[in-house]
Amino acid sequence: MQKTITFNELRRVKDALPDGTMSVIAEKLDIKPDTVRNYFGGTKWEEGESVGMHMGPGPDGGVVVLDDTTILDLAYEIIEESKS
Repeated sequence: MQKTITFNELRRVKDALPDGTMSVIAEKLDIKPDTVRNYFGGTKWEEGESVGMHMGPGPDGGVVVLDDTTILDLAYEIIEESKS
């Protein structure tokens, strides 16, 4: 499912994740950790894959359209679990 979010909100989600979460998400989804980092705005194209993230101008760092929310949904779950 496609989702539109601001770049700064996407970074806030990344910053709220516990240390080591990129590797946890990558393992659960059988993808490279740098692909997960790219999803949150990283640029490790040599190691990671493109993640269907489209950026455009707008408020709060710009608008990001995510083609697939699987990584974001898992990140939200991990953040909620870490609060417990």
